[in-house]
Amino acid sequence: MIFSQKRQLFDRWSVTYDWMLPSVLYQAAHKRLLEFVELPDEAHVLDLGCGTARLFDRLLGQFPDVSGVGLDLSPGMLAKARTRHQNRPNLQFVEGNAEDLPFPENTFDGVFSTISFLHYPHPQQVLEEIGRVLTPQGRFYWVDITVREELQGLLPLSNRRVFFYSPRQRDNLAKASGLRCLGHHYLLGFVLLTILGHE
Repeated sequence: MIFSQKRQLFDRWSVTYDWMLPSVLYQAAHKRLLEFVELPDEAHVLDLGCGTARLFDRLLGQFPDVSGVGLDLSPGMLAKARTRHQNRPNLQFVEGNAEDLPFPENTFDGVFSTISFLHYPHPQQVLEEIGRVLTPQGRFYWVDITVREELQGLLPLSNRRVFFYSPRQRDNLAKASGLRCLGHHYLLGFVLLTILGHE
């Protein structure tokens, strides 16, 4: 039910999404994120909740030999992503759910999530899936809004449909999922990058 509702919401947003304030925030976060990204030559990467795939615009500017997959629940967002990158055969876009990734183990050198993890109702399951598809030296770049734990229940969006995690909560989720926290970096005010890898 919740995934169907989110799919409908993002399908409606897809028409104007690239011009909305959140998209501007995401693009600024992407710019800062790339200061911390390390990828091997000819890396294969996954963007979870890729939306219209703006991250790939910046990522390919810095890592031109990257190939990648964008995954999203929304057919509308994916249609925009495919149009944006129609001349890039090294990219593909897949409709799917981050809780059940349709990829084999050890597929990706990097997995990215930019302000989409907050939509996942079962975060540990998502992290376990990310750990499964990451290569042994791979990294998960988790960019999302963070708040202090004592304020979480006071936020108007804290309605169990959007979830915010403090650095400590991210550490605990990672450990429970068999991943290790390699660092936290504030990108823009309350937007936090957490880098995870295998133990």
